[in-house]
Amino acid sequence: MALVFTTSYLEDTRTLFHQTKGLADGAMAQVSDEQFFAALGEEENSIAIVVKHMAGNLRSRWTDFLTTDGEKPDRNRDSEFEQGTLTRAELLEAWERGWAALFHTLDSLTDADLARTIRIRGEAHSGMQAVNRALGHCAYHAGQIVLLAKHYAGANWKTLSVPRNKSAEFNRKVAAGEASQR
Repeated sequence: MALVFTTSYLEDTRTLFHQTKGLADGAMAQVSDEQFFAALGEEENSIAIVVKHMAGNLRSRWTDFLTTDGEKPDRNRDSEFEQGTLTRAELLEAWERGWAALFHTLDSLTDADLARTIRIRGEAHSGMQAVNRALGHCAYHAGQIVLLAKHYAGANWKTLSVPRNKSAEFNRKVAAGEASQR
């Protein structure tokens, strides 16, 4: 995604959320179903578990963002960390629904909404704090997905950013307008 200069917090945040989702999507596309569900150890989460957790979090936080607590009463967070019986396709459908809720809500927010009080688990946040909290949470888990996928893909990994030992070439392309800085 090309860098678009902006001083709009909401516009930049939308871009960052899209980039974060894109990194996770690009990483997940590089793993098999077996790798998607594999955990490195008993206490570690698989990519599937991270996806399940993020889907639940996104749905809960971004549904009725301005009017209800971000921790919805029908959310069972603990179950998000159990493997369960959902297929990869079902998990990715929930993932897409969660992100759709985020983007639908984010697209409807105004600068004035950033000063409104948003509650998450009863705790008051400004709208901006709630958005920043969500961005940090999504980036954290997207990084986990990328790390796991890169581990499983090994030598077959296709980079999602500037390739190793290619910074000078990449910088030249950015300067020539042939590549994005983001």
